[in-house]
Amino acid sequence: MKGLILAGGSGTRLRPLTHTGPKQLIPIANKPNILYCLEDLREAGIVDIGVILGNNMPERVRDLLGDGSAFSVRITYIVQGEPKGIAHAVGCAEAFMADDPFVVYLGDNILKGGIRYMVEEFAQGGHEALVALCPVENPEKFGIVELDDRGEIISLVEKPKQPKSDLAMIGIYFLRKSIFPVIRSLKPSWRNELEITDAIDRLRNVGKVKARLVRGWWKDTGKPEDILMANHLVLETLERKNEGTLDKDVRLIGRVSIGRGTTVKRGTVIRGPVIVGENCLIGPDTYVGPYTSIGDGTTIINGEIESSIVIGGAYIDCGKKIVDSLIGAGCRITSSENALPKGCRFVIGENSQLII
Repeated sequence: MKGLILAGGSGTRLRPLTHTGPKQLIPIANKPNILYCLEDLREAGIVDIGVILGNNMPERVRDLLGDGSAFSVRITYIVQGEPKGIAHAVGCAEAFMADDPFVVYLGDNILKGGIRYMVEEFAQGGHEALVALCPVENPEKFGIVELDDRGEIISLVEKPKQPKSDLAMIGIYFLRKSIFPVIRSLKPSWRNELEITDAIDRLRNVGKVKARLVRGWWKDTGKPEDILMANHLVLETLERKNEGTLDKDVRLIGRVSIGRGTTVKRGTVIRGPVIVGENCLIGPDTYVGPYTSIGDGTTIINGEIESSIVIGGAYIDCGKKIVDSLIGAGCRITSSENALPKGCRFVIGENSQLII
């Protein structure tokens, strides 16, 4: 079985972060989202993996993944270009898949529990497709599957105005070569995309399509609040580690991981779960609260931060408390206390959010 990770799309809901790279590279607990997807495939025994590239700095995906050997997989890059829907992206991989069954994995998904059990079920069954489902609170925003009492699929509808269930297709699809002629027969939807929901619905005319609820939790990291929640969930399983240098009166409370080359200065308290990357400077007199991820090369002095992600290379010295924030690479947040005239000063990108 082969794998297909989708790393295209424009990521408009995550601007300005996606002005500097694909959304699939945004880190969760200091690890790019796409690596969680790749690891799920590898741990399920899938090592021949295609990666769909879009137009938003695809070279950054190539730089991270290379040929896959660093991650014990083989990677083939497939260029989609303009995002024309998930089904279109899958269709671009027809030559790569050849006659092999395969699993499609959206690169901005994050899933606890892996996919091995679904790989085994699909390999043993005679289904043309298997779709992974998870209950959601806002089904009108997803492709929704309605099941009967036996768990068989009754209907699949993309973003229904009146959903008949709360079971969303989460972006993990097990397919065979029978999907490709179906995709070629599709017409663009009202969103001007080729919908994978429509393709799988039509596939039911060819053979049996199976639905399977995922084990554990799942998050679609398409919005800032979803990324922060995914970070929260991943940090729940963080293990303690300290490879940095700590002053004598530093307090580490709970599960805290500190990377190589990082220095934590006097008067600083870090209350886990917290992960701090490499070559950071934290403190003096700084508080880092639970569910915070601090990327490599970040400096945080004289302030408080919790329940946030600092992607890396940032400088924060503002004497304020920062909560529930997603701070992009290279950001600089400083105090205006000694500046005249008094007031907040910003250089803010498109679609930024401020609460002051």
